[in-house]
Amino acid sequence: MPDPMPSRFSILLADARSGSPEAQEELIRLVYQDLRRLAQSHLKRERPGVSLQATALVHEVYLRLFGEEQIDWQDRSHFLLIAWRQMRRILIDRARAAATAKRDGRAGELPLDDAPWNTTMSNPDLVALDDALQDLEKLRPRACQVVELRFFGGLTEEETAQLLAVSPSTAKREWKFARAWLHQQLRGQR
Repeated sequence: MPDPMPSRFSILLADARSGSPEAQEELIRLVYQDLRRLAQSHLKRERPGVSLQATALVHEVYLRLFGEEQIDWQDRSHFLLIAWRQMRRILIDRARAAATAKRDGRAGELPLDDAPWNTTMSNPDLVALDDALQDLEKLRPRACQVVELRFFGGLTEEETAQLLAVSPSTAKREWKFARAWLHQQLRGQR
């Protein structure tokens, strides 16, 4: 049943879908701090010397969100999920370009010394991690979303459950499965 009193965010989403630049800018203002916090979290994991700044990363996400492709956002959670996924894509694209430029296969590494799925495996390749996540998404989409939110988004178990509209025990179960599955996949990359 549709919400009889749509939230301000929902109204802005509808206006943004209709192409309103004012609504697009207001949406970004409403989630800017969340996106900036996420960008900072992502960039902390980048190799030393990365020139990309959190603000620039958020601006690039904005361009992707409101580019030529029309996205049919359902609500704030869906909007944030897509924004976070776009941020991950930007960083992976940069890692792929750096790996191609250097041809040493290690330019796209992501420091994961305390990676939740394997504390003994440090610095798995960001491109290999992305490939594994794409496979996980085909196998178990919600588990992939949990990884994106927990690891890439820095959200807690409770925040992840709330954003995905599932119980905390379901989020915990998906997180446990994803960690084990990714550990197995990434172990084969070494």
